[in-house]
Amino acid sequence: MTHLQAGLSPETLEKAKLELNENPDTLHQDIQEVRDMIITRPDIGFLRTDDAFILKFLRARKFNHFEAFRLLAQYFEYRQQNLDMFKNFKAPIQGSNRRLKDGFPGVLSNLDHYGRKILVLFASNWDQSRYTLIDILRAILLSLEAMIEDPELQVNGFILIIDWSNFTFKQASKLTPSMLRLAIEGLQIFMHGNNLNSLHQLIHPEILPSEFGGMLPPYDMGTWARTLLEHEYDDDNEYVSDSYNMSFKDVEKTLSPKSMKRSQSVVEAGVLKHIDKDDENTQPLLSLD
Repeated sequence: MTHLQAGLSPETLEKAKLELNENPDTLHQDIQEVRDMIITRPDIGFLRTDDAFILKFLRARKFNHFEAFRLLAQYFEYRQQNLDMFKNFKAPIQGSNRRLKDGFPGVLSNLDHYGRKILVLFASNWDQSRYTLIDILRAILLSLEAMIEDPELQVNGFILIIDWSNFTFKQASKLTPSMLRLAIEGLQIFMHGNNLNSLHQLIHPEILPSEFGGMLPPYDMGTWARTLLEHEYDDDNEYVSDSYNMSFKDVEKTLSPKSMKRSQSVVEAGVLKHIDKDDENTQPLLSLD
């Protein structure tokens, strides 16, 4: 095992080997193969090319060098084409308190049976007077970037569930084509519909809150906000801060069932999850599962 695999449990190391084709003996060579391809895209500014960063993309593409580089290129190209969205892209970001409190996104305390982290969104909570869909997408991407630092999640991945119940026509009218395109290009999602049985085949109800037909208490919308913002979180006031320094291990400590309060909403749920599309040229920037 190399230092790049430090932090992985024995079980995850074996999973990385069997499912992702990760080989500690060739790990540095694999990374260099991807790094050597950067010269082929002089139109893109690759802001990070260190070993640990490139390794995330290799894991996301099961150590297919070409596909890992294409994903790396698409990641920076997307950021390059949407500079405003990624300006000062670190937590906490100015004005993000409200959308995080509203559960954009929420993060469940338990992993699913594949070891994936579960993100949840409740679409009807969108307060359009305070923030846009782009603001929500930015908060989601920011949260994913914070969590993907954990090597266990690099191997196991994420899954995103969205509850569309009680989503109003007025809210839907704000979903412009350009905004939707940014979301689709950034996350790559697939609609299942209002089918809890379908959802429970993906994620066991024992680890889901009651809003999704699960056996846990209703989800407290402020759980992830309190975790991500830590001392910057205020139950009553919007925060203003320019600094953030919190590791994912600190995040895990606060994402325990004891830290969760009960909310009042109980709604039917839809589910969105990533699938590979037929078009091989369209890939998610951050693969959710």
